Amino acid sequence: MKLTQRFMRVFFDLLYHPLAFTYDFVAATVSFGKWNDWVRSVMPCSATGGTRILELGHGSGHLQFTLTTRGFDSVAMDESASMGRIAKHRLGNSMKLARAVTQKIPFASKTFDTVISTFPSEYIFDPQTLAETHRVLRSGGRLIVLPVAFPTSGFLKWLYKVTGESPAKLDNILKERFKQPFTEAGFSVELKTVELKSSTLLIILADK
Repeated sequence: MKLTQRFMRVFFDLLYHPLAFTYDFVAATVSFGKWNDWVRSVMPCSATGGTRILELGHGSGHLQFTLTTRGFDSVAMDESASMGRIAKHRLGNSMKLARAVTQKIPFASKTFDTVISTFPSEYIFDPQTLAETHRVLRSGGRLIVLPVAFPTSGFLKWLYKVTGESPAKLDNILKERFKQPFTEAGFSVELKTVELKSSTLLIILADK
């Protein structure tokens, strides 16, 4: 494993567990305040004709709050007990949260119309995660994954150019690295670019 990959794995493990209380601050900082706008951008991509939604990796609970207040029958799960406590504090006891790993989703087969995961770590590409997601989706259901977003103005636009990262380059990586696991899990896959104000998002749409 490359040194950068090892560092990022350790970083995210700390961020989601002992340092979970800093998650919202870190997310807001790296996105220049656009994080929640990015997360909510997946909502128009949800499968039509059904309101039953499962969120994988609810984090601090922002998307779950938006989904439930807009009338969706939504539940969420996260492996991190720390994130669960933060989300429960934000959402209240009425929200449906579960602690579980994505490789063993604790819901019956064909339960959900849509499964959503925003900015997940590498677990989302695990064949067992994708098999479990396929299992809990109803026929015609959709898995939506938002793996990355790029601010496209000012200093960050310059920074991505200098570091060699760009939406176009990452789109090629998605085609090569991201699409195959979903296809092998039995999904029909589309890669979608969404343009927001000062941001470009890449979204994976995987239909059952």
